[in-house]
Amino acid sequence: MPETTLTLVQFLRDGLDPVPELARLRVQRPVSPLLIPNGPTAWLITSYRDVRAVLGDVETFSNDFGNLAGAGGPSEDRDPGGLGFADPPKHTRLRKMLTPEFTARRLRELEPRIVAVIDECLDNTAAAGANGEPVDLVRTFAHPIPSLVICELLGVPADERADFQRISNNRFDLSGAPDGGLDAVGQSLEFLGGLVGRQRAEPGDGLLGRLIREYGDDLTDRELAGLADGLLTGGHDTTASMLALGTVLLLENPGYREAALDPARVGGLVDELLRYISVVQVAFPRWARRDTEIGGQRIGAGDMVICSLSGANRDQELGPDMDRVDPDREVKPHLAFGFGIHHCVGAQLARREMAIAYPALLRRFPTLRLAAPPEELGYRPFSIVYGVGSLPVTW
Repeated sequence: MPETTLTLVQFLRDGLDPVPELARLRVQRPVSPLLIPNGPTAWLITSYRDVRAVLGDVETFSNDFGNLAGAGGPSEDRDPGGLGFADPPKHTRLRKMLTPEFTARRLRELEPRIVAVIDECLDNTAAAGANGEPVDLVRTFAHPIPSLVICELLGVPADERADFQRISNNRFDLSGAPDGGLDAVGQSLEFLGGLVGRQRAEPGDGLLGRLIREYGDDLTDRELAGLADGLLTGGHDTTASMLALGTVLLLENPGYREAALDPARVGGLVDELLRYISVVQVAFPRWARRDTEIGGQRIGAGDMVICSLSGANRDQELGPDMDRVDPDREVKPHLAFGFGIHHCVGAQLARREMAIAYPALLRRFPTLRLAAPPEELGYRPFSIVYGVGSLPVTW
């Protein structure tokens, strides 16, 4: 494949499937040169084994945002902060502060609120469809559930949540639309900076308030805003996309619907949907700290490495027939939440939201069906987080 075709292949889909070119790369050249106009030397990694090797090796590969700025990318003032663009020891320090907020005990405390949020969204869905017209499930179900849950977790006041949801929707958009991508980073950090300032003055009961009370001056306002930005955007757009795209599969496959309604099987189904759909298409970029080799390919010091999670999660290395959803299969751990020290801190929260939301939706609307063919749903192109603009349904 000519190198020029590798500019966007990691972001392209055929419906819910990665484009065939990605699978061919994984077999024929799993470490491929990636063309980034006016950018650094870069490599696209598509195999499960090689992606795990890169994501798990923090001694050889760096996440630090300064690498991107130094490579002619956005300036340091666009640094979103948080965990995704941080190396140890900064990453270690911040993650140690966050981890207690995502223990099983904390998630059990939050679960009644998750159930209440889901029930409220289902009520709104029923009201929207009372006239018999199709309802956009993205608007009434998929977007509000994770947004409200993560805002509840952080302690974002109810009257400020709509503003952030608008910003978060554009956070991973690479289409060049106004307010997308890095422009949304600046908007998000400005919004959250104001929230952090108000929490400093009067700490609430949410995660931000607890971090301020426990760590005080050990966390700067910018660090707190960066952590909140990572949690809100990571917890909103990704879970929203999974709720929408997972529902497409549930409605088109009676066997998956049956698994979703079985408490003993819904956990396995959620994990399979996470692997199969892989809404986060690529991991945060890494930069080689020194000359190294991955999959037999020499990587030079300073080179950028992009790991395709959607490609790696379809690798036969995980098990047979990875291009099919099997709720009952046992495979190696998938990479939908990343791997290594940057494995998503909110992974269990996301899993729990889906495991509650999918069966609740199907029980509330047992005759739910798509109001448009799956191929006409308007999937979101050129986005790090794959999704769908709308999901019309009827019942």
